[in-house]
Amino acid sequence: MELTDRHRTYLQDHHAAAMITIARDGMPKAVRVGVALVGDRLWSSGTADRVRTKRLRRDPRCTLFVFDQAYSFLTIEARVTILDGPDAPQQNLALFRVMQGRPTGPLNWYGDELDDEAFLARMTAEQRVIYEFAPTHAYGPA
Repeated sequence: MELTDRHRTYLQDHHAAAMITIARDGMPKAVRVGVALVGDRLWSSGTADRVRTKRLRRDPRCTLFVFDQAYSFLTIEARVTILDGPDAPQQNLALFRVMQGRPTGPLNWYGDELDDEAFLARMTAEQRVIYEFAPTHAYGPA
């Protein structure tokens, strides 16, 4: 399914989300993440060794609950592709530029201001991956 213009507008303004994955025993597991539209793709970031990454490799279904500080929300059911190739550091750079609203210049990373080279090196060292969401259903008053 394609996200509607209304969904896209909401996602441009809201980056806080809960990502719900499915444990081996079928129990849903939630974690807070950041999400953003990078071009026409909905992305989040993680690391190769995170539990949610392992869950998504086993079962790529997840639900995103994107929210604001009041009561509006957007729920997106999706299938996830993990982008972990040699482009992953550059893809993380693009994602965090959108999430931080900084199209150029240094990015903040755990309190440090990093230029592109240092940021890419950090993404490589942390084995950062991109979660790419292919929405199958979306709902909410967003």
